[in-house]
Amino acid sequence: MTPNETVTYELKPDQLAWLEAMATKHALPDVSKALRCVLNHAMQEPGAEAAIFGCVRCSHC
Repeated sequence: MTPNETVTYELKPDQLAWLEAMATKHALPDVSKALRCVLNHAMQEPGAEAAIFGCVRCSHC
């Protein structure tokens, strides 16, 4: 298993709240794990890239 790297990202309050809720709901140790789960799904699911980036969703503009 590859070790995790420490990085810093900026999130909107509702994005962080959602990650916190998902970590709690799925008994994950922290929001970092929740974000890694989302990224793993996006990277491995066929068609995810088009679904994520193919349509502009700008709820924070």
